[in-house]
Amino acid sequence: MVIQAILSSLPAVVFGTHGGPHCALDKSDFFFFLPPWWTYLQGEPNPDGQCGVFIVFPDGIWLIGLAILNMLLRLAGFAAVVAIMVSGINYLTAGGNPEKAASARRRVYNSLIGLAIVLVSTAFITFIGSRLAP
Repeated sequence: MVIQAILSSLPAVVFGTHGGPHCALDKSDFFFFLPPWWTYLQGEPNPDGQCGVFIVFPDGIWLIGLAILNMLLRLAGFAAVVAIMVSGINYLTAGGNPEKAASARRRVYNSLIGLAIVLVSTAFITFIGSRLAP
């Protein structure tokens, strides 16, 4: 009986055929610095009264993809910051060797360029996701 009720409501929740009232999802659930995968989706009340994720097919797939891309870009930004710190330490420990200092300097420049690309890409993805979100 319970399984039949769950299965009968599954297409409505997963594929967005239910047009009920919407609620606000808690989008402040960050895991360290990563936003949740439902950042751009809207919520719908569950039978128990809690707000759950509401996916409209096929537009919801694009919104989930943008949220995952946003997470990956934030990880890339974190990696760029770590690379800047490691390159700075390498520059400090070059010990007067001009080749090591030049190599560390190049890595700092390349990491800064990568960080700038990630910041612009994240802003672009956030803009697109907020415009596509219902």
